[in-house]
Amino acid sequence: MKSGRHAKILEIISEYPVETQDEIISRLKESGYKATQATISRDIKDLRLVKTLGSDGKYRYTSAAGRRDDLRSSFAQLFSNSVTSIDLAQNIVVIKTLSGMANAVCAAMDSTDNAAVVGTIAGDDTIFVACRSSESAAALTDSLKQYIINK
Repeated sequence: MKSGRHAKILEIISEYPVETQDEIISRLKESGYKATQATISRDIKDLRLVKTLGSDGKYRYTSAAGRRDDLRSSFAQLFSNSVTSIDLAQNIVVIKTLSGMANAVCAAMDSTDNAAVVGTIAGDDTIFVACRSSESAAALTDSLKQYIINK
C-alpha cells in the first residue's frame, strides 16, 4: 500500500504543479487512495520531496531525484563557465572557480554520484575533491579538464 501510494505521489507531482499537502491528498483520493495529512507529511519526508520555486513564482513539490537530474544536465555548462583551473595532489583534486561559485559547482558535481569520489568540500573559490586513489583522482582530473578546454 505504502509503495503504491509513494509511486502515485511521485506521479502526481510530476504531472501537476502541486503546491500543498491538501492537493496531494485530493489527487490521491481521486485515484482511490485514502491518506491523512500526517501520512502525507511522512511520505513527503520518506520521498525527500522539496518545494522549489517555479518559473511562475510559485513554490511546488518536486522530488530530490528530479533536482539531481536538473543539476546533472546543467553541470557541463556551470562547470565550464565557472571553473578556472583544475590540479591534482595525490588523491585530492583541487578545483579553482570564479569567486563565489565553488558551492554551486560542488553541489552540481556531487549530484553526479561519481563512485571514485569519497567526498567534496567547497569554499568561496576552491573545491577539494577526495578520491579513493591517486589513479581515480588522475582520471577524474582528466575528465573534468575536458569541460574547461573549450573555453
